[in-house]
Amino acid sequence: MSAIPSVAGRTVLIAGATSTAGLAVAAGLATAGAHVVAVGSNQERLQSVRAVASEAALYECDLTNFAAVTALAEQVAAKRGPIDGLIHLVGGWRGGGGLAGQNDADWDFLYSHVVTTLRNTTRAFNAQLLASPAGRLAIVSSVSVDKPIAGGANYATVKSAAETWVRAVGQGFTKAGDTAATVIFVVRSLDGLERDLATRVVALWSDTAASVNGSRIVLAPITP
Repeated sequence: MSAIPSVAGRTVLIAGATSTAGLAVAAGLATAGAHVVAVGSNQERLQSVRAVASEAALYECDLTNFAAVTALAEQVAAKRGPIDGLIHLVGGWRGGGGLAGQNDADWDFLYSHVVTTLRNTTRAFNAQLLASPAGRLAIVSSVSVDKPIAGGANYATVKSAAETWVRAVGQGFTKAGDTAATVIFVVRSLDGLERDLATRVVALWSDTAASVNGSRIVLAPITP
């Protein structure tokens, strides 16, 4: 039986690292002994990661641009070696106004932020995750995938697409062996659950890939 891996000493890339959730995850990973690679769209905002993960490597990158993400993957590999984890926290919400309110501008924003950035990062870093003895990919999705409403149709659709993409990546991980895994965390709202998310992310390396690959885990507020 192979040993269960740990996140300590692993290199974990956070896409969307300057969000509240990204900072919480960066702090959790750094405390657990991981090497944090923080990626965001603004170099100035990226400096905030150093307050919670002082030794984090910071990279500014337009994750909607596949060529830029490919170059990022090459830079990270050359400097730090293959990553062991990709935590995709790029997103945002647009909606409301019923079905008539589902406009093209909101769709374009959501698709580029949620789906395009996910497709680009997973394709660019797939080989690295497979090369790792404990590769992990995690995203945050929404309960709206299960119960979509007219006013959130755009949002629920792109989140559903993101989940489908991750499941496909997970199938590829299984086909390649038993070292890499994907996990989907599901929330109604991430507000107030950032520390729980961070704890769950750190724990991804406490189980074997085979036992967690393809998991869809609902995070809910703890009631008093």
